[in-house]
Amino acid sequence: MFLARKINSLLSFFGLTIVDKSVLYDWQKGEVATSQDLQLPAGAFEYLNTENPRLQELRRRYSVFQDNASIPVVWTDEYVQSYGLQSFRGDNCYVWQTRDPNCAEINYCLTAYYAQKIDTLGLLDKNCEDGLFGVHTYTVDSRCISRDLLDSTVELHFLEKHLGLSQFEELRILDIGAGYGRLAYRTVNAFSNVSSYLCTDAVPESTFLSEYHVKFRALENKVTVVPLDEIEKRLQNQTIDLAVNIHSFSECTLEAIEWWLDILAGARVKHLFIVPNASDHKGEKLALNSGEDFSSLVEKYGYKLKIKAPKYEDPMVQQYGVSPTHYYLYQLES
Repeated sequence: MFLARKINSLLSFFGLTIVDKSVLYDWQKGEVATSQDLQLPAGAFEYLNTENPRLQELRRRYSVFQDNASIPVVWTDEYVQSYGLQSFRGDNCYVWQTRDPNCAEINYCLTAYYAQKIDTLGLLDKNCEDGLFGVHTYTVDSRCISRDLLDSTVELHFLEKHLGLSQFEELRILDIGAGYGRLAYRTVNAFSNVSSYLCTDAVPESTFLSEYHVKFRALENKVTVVPLDEIEKRLQNQTIDLAVNIHSFSECTLEAIEWWLDILAGARVKHLFIVPNASDHKGEKLALNSGEDFSSLVEKYGYKLKIKAPKYEDPMVQQYGVSPTHYYLYQLES
């Protein structure tokens, strides 16, 4: 014990401490396996491959689309192609599920009970987790949960609370940086009044995966995947009530963000929901991954901040819940 105290005294200068292994939980010892069997529906393995003609077409189209929105910062070819398309819901560039500090089993458990507590709309019952495409799951209170499901539930709860999604007669949403269509799937399941949900993304693989995911989930009557080179024209002829950008603008250039804001303001999109990446500041400022604040750019295009709130209303959950950040809801001034 004397030796341990002396060593800890020295280690304290580096922010380190030796503790007895007996006081640690299994997940703190790294003894809990996080890998999961890859569950795929019929035909997925054959379709979801890099040689698919549709993906090749999208790559060609995006490579010649030179608008600012297509300039990669994080989403380079090397970054995107570092995972298998069949596991697009796994722990990869779309949704980090096991690599953040707050992504142990205990954090998922805390977040799941929090989501149950706030879920006045029954979102968790309307959106089950089937474990497909490599997603990491845990069982809490006899319910299969994932970060996909938990994030979607908390996001939709926030939008219902502050915008009243369920009260729109016909709800029309644009998802910028939609990834594989995570929120589109959860939103259509949760709200019967969704009349149109557009998914778009600056990454051809994302568009390809969204198209597949939307078709697999049988959402084509409400969800449309719009390739990036068609989105500006599409918005000239379609009314949008709400644009959402979740963990996307933080990974863009300022020029790309401005390109989008110009289009949104021109199309008179009234509401804009932004979720920045968290890093050390836990989303307390609207910033790029580099830390550069872009809130003034949003305001430049006539969007006034209506609500800024922590992802989790409970301070303890905000500290220990899965991937804490802040939510920003803007409204276009008349």
